[in-house]
Amino acid sequence: MAICFMADAQVVYKTTYKSEADQVVYITTYKGEADMLVYETDYKSEARPESGIWYYTNYKCEAHWKVYITEYKSEATLTVFITTYKSEAGRTR
Repeated sequence: MAICFMADAQVVYKTTYKSEADQVVYITTYKGEADMLVYETDYKSEARPESGIWYYTNYKCEAHWKVYITEYKSEATLTVFITTYKSEAGRTR
């Protein structure tokens, strides 16, 4: 199901309510278990569809995707690894 949301999912709003999230995201410390490698940018213009480059917005109405960050992998619909290299960003599976 995550694939359906990835088309315009790079402008992201972090919600505090799981019920309003499009995806429940678990952030892993292991690159090998991630569905996607994510590079977090400070520039909205760098966010591109399916690039794995995420720009976090403070405004729900501006976001293409609302995510809830969970501490439990079993709750997640998408597992991501945060990378420090923009060139690594994107899907792994």
